[in-house]
Amino acid sequence: MVTSIRLRNTLSLFSARDCVVCHRVRLVLAAKGVTYELIPVDPGNPPEDLVDLNPYHSVPTLVERDLVLYSASVISEYLDERYPHPPLMPVDPLSRARIRLATQRMEQDWVPQVQSMQSGTKSQAEASRKRMRELLMQSLPLFKASRFFLNPEMSLADCALAPIIWRLPSLGVELNKDLKIIDDYGMRIFRNPGFMRSLTPEEKVLRELN
Repeated sequence: MVTSIRLRNTLSLFSARDCVVCHRVRLVLAAKGVTYELIPVDPGNPPEDLVDLNPYHSVPTLVERDLVLYSASVISEYLDERYPHPPLMPVDPLSRARIRLATQRMEQDWVPQVQSMQSGTKSQAEASRKRMRELLMQSLPLFKASRFFLNPEMSLADCALAPIIWRLPSLGVELNKDLKIIDDYGMRIFRNPGFMRSLTPEEKVLRELN
């Protein structure tokens, strides 16, 4: 079964249907205009192919011929180097380091709040909503500093952040007038055809664009 996947398409992505981390990788692929095979996965019941390929049985998992990658950060940077146009990382080392650090902060601080709101208990979800609002307020100066997150052009940091912002209203975190600059940031990305291509049907219904 593993062999059939590799022969069926050069590039294949195992992805959950509504997963903020998987969405991040799909957005990188969409920004690059890369054609790939999307393999929907129920994370609670991973298919045999994924079990054979990935020792953690986790998503996202990217397969390209004999290469198997299974970390969103690793996959995203690989795709940026494998398909260099348009670039999603700045040229200079300092700016690249800032993007990587910001992305790591999202992975460690922001993503767990989203996951808790999606699948935690009522009290856990409410605590995560409160923490997410705190994180958003703390980050306001960064959204004001540039058109995109820490960069004048869209970067891998935006690919990690935009899927989080997309989900907030459906999770009960409203972007009120104090957070309007973040809502404006999100809309600049959401209205891009590439972002819409990155969405699964389950993710499209989480929000309606005006």
